[in-house]
Amino acid sequence: MKELLRSNDAVLISFIDALLKDADIPHFVADSHMSILDGSLGVLPRRVLVDAEHLEQARRILRDADLGHELSEAG
Repeated sequence: MKELLRSNDAVLISFIDALLKDADIPHFVADSHMSILDGSLGVLPRRVLVDAEHLEQARRILRDADLGHELSEAG
């Protein structure tokens, strides 16, 4: 799996999760339970991971939703 984006913004992660589910793009939100370690402060970012074969489609969906600035460069 490749990293699509990384963010501390729980609302953004939830919105992207919904976008990808709506497009039937398999993905995984990693580190969603890390708040146990940071005391629920939201300091540790969550990562949205996508299968390599769906990465460009997922990136296009985020760009179409004006979220291109949130995309990871490494993806």
